[in-house]
Amino acid sequence: MIEEQELNVTNTPTLKISKIVKSFGDKKVLDNITFDVHQGEILALLGPSGCGKSTLLSIIAGIEKPDGGEITWKGNSINDTPPHLRGFGLMFQDNALFPHMNVFENIAFGLEMSGVKRDSVHEIVSATLDLVNLQGLEDRNVNSLSGGEQQRVALARSLAPQPKLLMLDEPLGSIDRALSERLMVELRTILRKINQTAIYVTHDQEEAFAIADRIVLMNQGKVEQIGRPEEIFRHPATLFAASFLGLTNFIPGLAKVQSGQCTVETALGVFPLAKPLEGEVTVLIRPDAASLNTQPGIMIEGELIEKTFRGNLCQALIDFNGFKLAFNFLSNSKLPDEGATINLILDPQEAISAYKI
Repeated sequence: MIEEQELNVTNTPTLKISKIVKSFGDKKVLDNITFDVHQGEILALLGPSGCGKSTLLSIIAGIEKPDGGEITWKGNSINDTPPHLRGFGLMFQDNALFPHMNVFENIAFGLEMSGVKRDSVHEIVSATLDLVNLQGLEDRNVNSLSGGEQQRVALARSLAPQPKLLMLDEPLGSIDRALSERLMVELRTILRKINQTAIYVTHDQEEAFAIADRIVLMNQGKVEQIGRPEEIFRHPATLFAASFLGLTNFIPGLAKVQSGQCTVETALGVFPLAKPLEGEVTVLIRPDAASLNTQPGIMIEGELIEKTFRGNLCQALIDFNGFKLAFNFLSNSKLPDEGATINLILDPQEAISAYKI
């Protein structure tokens, strides 16, 4: 029976991915991938299509063999353990529900194939349906369910065998945005409720931020950054990470270190840098970095080109000495008319990052 548990993310890694390498022909798909997953943790593999996320998931599941590196579970290597003996569960973008079976039969199928007794099957299926809020739908044809209900049946089928690790490969990729946003919250709540260790694969940063405890950001078969969602969002470690997160305010700069202080010269002014860098750099100015009030910071002046209403926010496109940068303000902010001069205050400690070219 699936029982609700208190959240318990341990400090000791349960799954260790160490220096995994994989090539298909002459193309290296995974290059020295290393990270840990802790008991009770939801970890997201985030990155663009073709970066190696799904291949890595197949290797963890045992469907693919790595060319090098090791995977361990609780300290024991599972490189040579076949998929059916790993005790891991998989949920794919395509629900792959059996159309000729009802809800109960779809969820029970894996349990029956593994030899679970009929009485126990009924108990587990009933508990799993309660967990995913599908009580009373046991006899429904899966083809008559809504998209969200089908997703929850697929999740229930993956959770029913109580996998040691649940792996989800783009599970919300085939449904519309409004439903996806609702299921993000439901999915995290369900996984948290039973303290399920999980790896969630997605190319969608909003999904990763909403669902995961930590994120492994990948690019071209390599790890770009590992961290908590807020850490990656506030402090992208590389230029790729910043660009992938949708940040666009980039300007060239020249970084210098003098008397132990690092600064960067730009067309907008000179800003302090937290990390010591020297030479030509690309400077990121966050879209939420500017304010209209007189709080401490660095004053910059530009021409307001365009204002765009974005619900709770208003995005302002501003020309600073030929550099067009976008900043976000609350919708009730008193911005000047388009074409007017605008003065902004930047907080460089929160706003400015620089990346070596």
